[in-house]
Amino acid sequence: MPYKNIEVLKRDGLAVVTVNRPKALNALTVETMDELRSAFLDIRHDASVGGVILTGAGEKAFVAGADITELKDLDPPGAQDYARRGQHVLSLIESLPKPVVAAVNGFALGGGCELAMACHIRIAAEGARFGQPEVKLGVIPGYGGTQRLARLVGKGRAMQLCLTGDMIDAAEAHRIGLVNAVVPPEELMAAAEKMLGAIVAQGPRAVALCIEAINTGLELDLASGLKLEAGLFGLCAASEDWSEGTAAFLAKRKPDFKGK
Repeated sequence: MPYKNIEVLKRDGLAVVTVNRPKALNALTVETMDELRSAFLDIRHDASVGGVILTGAGEKAFVAGADITELKDLDPPGAQDYARRGQHVLSLIESLPKPVVAAVNGFALGGGCELAMACHIRIAAEGARFGQPEVKLGVIPGYGGTQRLARLVGKGRAMQLCLTGDMIDAAEAHRIGLVNAVVPPEELMAAAEKMLGAIVAQGPRAVALCIEAINTGLELDLASGLKLEAGLFGLCAASEDWSEGTAAFLAKRKPDFKGK
């Protein structure tokens, strides 16, 4: 379907979703978030798509934050609804049973940093910048920044970034574990495709269950997480991919996974 604020390109079993408002540094509007929701729901149910790259149009920004013109007149109930709607979209991305790689090509600030953190893996161009600068506007992150950031980089670093509103460069983001890799700008999309290709070559059912185990297990104590893992491991044993993968290994050939 046609979109106004994003572009979706599907090819070779992958989808590239691009936030396409470069003149506004790809700032997130309510309409943009609705389009992202629609696109990821479509991808979730499209059997031809094995994984997703999420990026921003232009050379300056991945997503530079929310569109402030939509925030300034919100009352408390409206602000809470605004946050919950955005959180729902990012949770949809995070829980997608297909790998999502963020190709961060520039500023990833506020809602942009939150959007990147909802992806399963983040690869950044050398010139990328990250931050949660909401306190500089007298507000706090509303799309999950206070929660996902602490889970990714730890409480102390999350406190520092959220309370100061400071930006960090890609090298520092990599050092603290916010991003998985940093590459030259001209290599960003190729690196994201390589990473995604390495994942989608594996058993699709196993990949989906790994995503579920990690996402859900983070909210549990260790004993409960291990119980969850064992249950999902058992589900794998009921799949055709389990039989194919083990047979291929023993036969010393490449497996032909069907995602069943």
